[in-house]
Amino acid sequence: MYVGTLSFDLLLGDVHSLKEKRSVVRPIVAELQRKYAVSAAEVDHMDLHRRTIIGLAAVSGDAAHLTDVLDRCERLVAGRPEVELLSVRRRFHGDGDDD
Repeated sequence: MYVGTLSFDLLLGDVHSLKEKRSVVRPIVAELQRKYAVSAAEVDHMDLHRRTIIGLAAVSGDAAHLTDVLDRCERLVAGRPEVELLSVRRRFHGDGDDD
């Protein structure tokens, strides 16, 4: 079993309120969940209206498949014109890990 996680640090474009922020973040999270069957959520900077961290996790029995899904998720978020991707943190855990 393999578990992969991504954490996206995003700067939001022309957003002036938390309500506007939700209207940008929720569709991104929903699209990740719908297209790639991953668990995704806004996980940090909830009180800031122009910044957010979106985290996601996926599980697979095949390391190559998991890597492909994580790559596709990263491309989806990076390609969104309403956000600037500041950084991505990727973690990959496999059966051989000691944790």
